[in-house]
Amino acid sequence: MATAVQERAAAPEPARALGWSPLLLAPAGVLALLGSALLLRRPSLWYDELFTAQVAPLPLARLVEAVLSGEGTASYLVDVPPSYNAPYYVVAHLWLLLTGQEPGELSLRSLSLLAAVGGVAALTAAVAQLGGRAAGLAAGLLAATNPLVLEYSVEARGYGLALLAVALAALGLARWLDGRGLLLYAVAATAAGLAHWFALPVVAGLAVAALLLRRRAALPLLAVTAVAALPTLALVGLALTQDTAGTTTGWIADTGGEVPWLSLQAWTAGSPALLVATLALAAIGLSLARGGPARRTAVVGACWIAVPLLVVTLAELARPVFVPRYLLPALLGLAVLAALGASAVRRPYGALLVAGLAGLSLLAATPLVDRPPREDARGAVEALAAQQVTGEPVVAVDRRAALALEQYAPERLRADVLVPPDDPPVADVVWLLRQADGRGVRPSDDDVVLRARGLRVAEQEVFEGSSSLLVLQRWTR
Repeated sequence: MATAVQERAAAPEPARALGWSPLLLAPAGVLALLGSALLLRRPSLWYDELFTAQVAPLPLARLVEAVLSGEGTASYLVDVPPSYNAPYYVVAHLWLLLTGQEPGELSLRSLSLLAAVGGVAALTAAVAQLGGRAAGLAAGLLAATNPLVLEYSVEARGYGLALLAVALAALGLARWLDGRGLLLYAVAATAAGLAHWFALPVVAGLAVAALLLRRRAALPLLAVTAVAALPTLALVGLALTQDTAGTTTGWIADTGGEVPWLSLQAWTAGSPALLVATLALAAIGLSLARGGPARRTAVVGACWIAVPLLVVTLAELARPVFVPRYLLPALLGLAVLAALGASAVRRPYGALLVAGLAGLSLLAATPLVDRPPREDARGAVEALAAQQVTGEPVVAVDRRAALALEQYAPERLRADVLVPPDDPPVADVVWLLRQADGRGVRPSDDDVVLRARGLRVAEQEVFEGSSSLLVLQRWTR
């Protein structure tokens, strides 16, 4: 008798006819509208995005060479190879080639937004396949209005692609649970880790969910998951061996074991009301999921977020690895669980709960509308171009300043720009663009050289950003 019960539990459920409805595209449409509004603000690219703008246009052969050799793609990036996000740079290169655009705010960020919109559409379909159309629509809407999703769906990095790949992997899992094949899951699971390393623990969470739901019948999916992880693990190993000085990851701070709490804070943008409402709906969903589609949705959603949080928390015991945006793909599991809770409530109250939670999300996201750029690289270079006279040397003191000048300097200014490791040339007037922090301007060897020649800072202008400061200095006798 026990064996028969186990066999019934392991057998796939027959595929359910979901039936296409225009409503299933509504959450993706919401993100497209909200993301476009943020995209058209066109704040200056910041350091990470400027890195993308520098690397993405390179010939693919040059990019591969830099990844394998561990050397950067410019003199001022020699110790920062593009290994960490190499697959994203390849996609960005192909995107620029396909669209015929130069790397800039709109061209690079539109790729991320397009991928994120596709990810929300896939998430909606995946949860609808798992737990019904109401749950799918709720999950998609809660993801589309979430402040963390909105913020990073318009950033020129790989988060949008990771969101898309993870959501497609979840859709592939849902289809497999309904008796379909593993092709979609295999391709998406492989792409997820390559899009962003921290998406790989999410794929592991989906595999754990399959094991809990199908037991021994999940062995083929586990094998596919293991193979899908190999390219990402190889890339991780290569990048870590190249980062011997900690240049790429040394800035990450230890959380003191607060990864789960900091992750919740990131998802809710520090809003207590949004945090309480999200956790309450998630708890309702978990408590009421006793069988059928609700149970498997609960298992998938719980593993979706719990496994990555556990993995990152344990990894923190060895070295600091947590950055809130890195866990964006994992935190989509909260949207799944909250949607499950709302769909378990009798109509129309469930829909009202979803609308209320989406409203709280949008309220928490309102600071994004008028937030200053993370780094005002464009403003600093424009101010420099307006004041500098042709023939007056311009020195980029650090790689952040060099990337800013590489991206935004007009043609007239480029002839006078020097980047690390070049020293300032002999001149009566020298311009320095450099980074600053809360303690002031970061010192440099360039200061020593200029002072030895009798120059001093005659003028200084600070360009504030939400994450870093740039300082423009005019040195003269």
